[in-house]
Amino acid sequence: MPVVTLSRPAWLRVASAPTDQIADTYWNGAIEAQDSLPPSIPRPQLWRWHDWSDPTWAYRSELYEYVADSTVAAPAVITAPPNLPAGWWRGVRAALEVIAAIRTTRVTIQPGFLAWAMPHYLGVPASDYATLPWTPAHGDFHFANLCAPNLRILDWEGWGHAPAGYDAAMLHSYSLLTPETADEVEREMAHLLTTPAGRYSELVVITELLHAAKQGTNPEIAAPLRRRAASILGRPTVAARGSG
Repeated sequence: MPVVTLSRPAWLRVASAPTDQIADTYWNGAIEAQDSLPPSIPRPQLWRWHDWSDPTWAYRSELYEYVADSTVAAPAVITAPPNLPAGWWRGVRAALEVIAAIRTTRVTIQPGFLAWAMPHYLGVPASDYATLPWTPAHGDFHFANLCAPNLRILDWEGWGHAPAGYDAAMLHSYSLLTPETADEVEREMAHLLTTPAGRYSELVVITELLHAAKQGTNPEIAAPLRRRAASILGRPTVAARGSG
């Protein structure tokens, strides 16, 4: 939420979690991003944070640099083509290149989850892709976390290692209800998505989103996700046990 400090405007984020259910990757992601990410990545700076708790809940407040630009979209799943300025995609490509070169031990997605979920939702073993590279990723890269006309990348809670091309794949998957935008993502991110690693990253993101759809999150994209997976795999259909 926007706030005003004694000296300047800012953004305030407040998080809470049961004290016995804190996931360190997400709880400390923003702080570790502030410590680890180079200034060339366009993002709001985390100025300070404060923790407190009661017997059962932990709380954290985070005060960020104020960003005047709006996000490209309000929801992660877009249903209308965004109007993006010239040069915006160039900034996205440059940022993803810098992110992929960061040195970190953080992990965005667990291989153990993929070992179970890829056969379950797509009918393919994750082990088929074991030799493909993983690189650091933002981890939640969709138009609701990207600002325009000036590019700023928000919400760094889940950043860490993921299959190479993961962020581009996520942006594409969340755009599937707007084919014009999905095609634009494919064109602008072709250097990441047309490689074997990029195709694997799409299957990983599709698996995650199908799993989320089954739990009730964005079920409207389940059918286009399965069609996209079938196209990547060269099959008429994919396993639908994970359908929403």
